Amino acid sequence: MRRTATVLCGSACCVYGLTFTSHFYGARRSVGYVPFDSETLVTGKLFEDVREAVQQLANPDKYDAVVVTNLCVPTASGVPLRLLPKSLNGVRIIGIDVPGFGVPTHAEAKDVLSGAMLKYARSEAESGPVQAPRGGRSQKPTVTLLGEMFPADPVGVGMLLEPLGLAAGPVVPTREWRELYAALDCAAVAAIHPYYTASIREFEAAGRPVVGSAPVGYDGTAAWLEAIGNACNVPEAKVAAVKNSVLPMISAALAKAPIDGTITLSGYEGSELLVARLLIESGAHVPYVGTAAPKTRWSDPDREWLQARGVTIQFRASLEQDKVAVDAVKPDLAIGTTPVVQHAKQQSIPALYFTNLISARPLMGAAGAGSLAQVVNAALASKSRFDRMTAFFDGVGSGDTAGIWDRMPAASDQAAAKAKSSKSGGGVL
Repeated sequence: MRRTATVLCGSACCVYGLTFTSHFYGARRSVGYVPFDSETLVTGKLFEDVREAVQQLANPDKYDAVVVTNLCVPTASGVPLRLLPKSLNGVRIIGIDVPGFGVPTHAEAKDVLSGAMLKYARSEAESGPVQAPRGGRSQKPTVTLLGEMFPADPVGVGMLLEPLGLAAGPVVPTREWRELYAALDCAAVAAIHPYYTASIREFEAAGRPVVGSAPVGYDGTAAWLEAIGNACNVPEAKVAAVKNSVLPMISAALAKAPIDGTITLSGYEGSELLVARLLIESGAHVPYVGTAAPKTRWSDPDREWLQARGVTIQFRASLEQDKVAVDAVKPDLAIGTTPVVQHAKQQSIPALYFTNLISARPLMGAAGAGSLAQVVNAALASKSRFDRMTAFFDGVGSGDTAGIWDRMPAASDQAAAKAKSSKSGGGVL
């Protein structure tokens, strides 16, 4: 986010992991850190150190806001960020608690921050004039898009909204502070990620209607256009005309990129239900969807659509639940987190990492309709390669050969008898 300073307060190991991740994904900016020890934590000196760090950073020539984030230990110890000044030298000061034990996914952590920023921005807008967006206010009513998306998706959504007389508003989390005002100044909010509950509370407090789901696939796009039309008071005839124009293109894109196979799906990005809908409309059989995100009323449209097609959905899914699903279904392809992918590949089941290979693709409108087919079909076709690798490495790194050895491991008597029996065609009692 432009002109925004970040300060982390937590254990060094947690701060290292978070800063590593931010730079790995191209943040290219400094992250402030307030260290502590048992003495500063117990005596209250840690809060004084945080306040001093904020005072040093509050330069209006550089920043619009300073965000201070308590991680696990300071949150559990009650370091009172609420006592920080609301602003210094014209720079907004925002303190949030994001402990790993209370905010289980990074996507929900972004909602905590977005909600806090929207609350601050809403109070400013209610108090008087605020800064306009860089490009000026939209001449059309806008629809704010809630939740991170592939960069091409907001463009695609804007193309769907344009013939309705609407425009795509900012994507929350926003890129700079002034976009928060534009996000609040909307006709409706599209909760693309339905678990952004802190942000939704602020939009509802501002009197903005919130629409769940997204324009994904044929059925999803049709239902979403109708819901947006109702929320924005668009005449039914105009909505019907847009559907008649857009839906045949989506249907054709799906027909050109069919997917044939059984797929289990799990992840922590929050878009798992949308991806499952797209896979099913592409022809895939998806018996299980696991998501680390919680169930909310804005996820109901996707949940109901999937359950009507026999899909088992596990909200707040654990790793063990996702692995059990792979074991029970024995899919042609497993899409999931890194350990789920590893678990599947150990059984010669092709697998794809959800975050890098699936969520990093357009999903919405005609552009998203055929976006998954290439990577998914390539993975489905790799089953024979996995079988060859499993046969080649059979017995390596498991059982008596597991672990690290400085010499060739000797098999136990039971393993030796089993190997001898398999060669002779007999059995072992």
